[in-house]
Amino acid sequence: MKIHDEKHRISVTHSDLSGSVFDDVNLSGSRYENVNMSGSKFHNINLSGCTFEDMNMSGWTVNDANLSGMSVSKANLAGAAVVGCRLEGMTIDGIEVSALLAAWKETNTTGGAEK
Repeated sequence: MKIHDEKHRISVTHSDLSGSVFDDVNLSGSRYENVNMSGSKFHNINLSGCTFEDMNMSGWTVNDANLSGMSVSKANLAGAAVVGCRLEGMTIDGIEVSALLAAWKETNTTGGAEK
């Protein structure tokens, strides 16, 4: 089925849309409940103002993303890696990450070389 240049509101339940492609589509205000999106690829997506609750995001890769103002709570971050990111203003349990990293570097380096 192809839908092109249409404006409709649809309700989809108990369906298999695996392998579908959405290109230049406005899904703002949509709601997803009990949806399997594993293995999906998202590129050039605007998720500003979205809320994600009770999600399995294990194995996710996020590259070149603006996550400013994001709030993460009650999350399992075991094994998570943050590399080459702008961290100004980022806090963990109210402690500024930049200050934590600076203190760690000061404690763990001697004469410019790590201990």
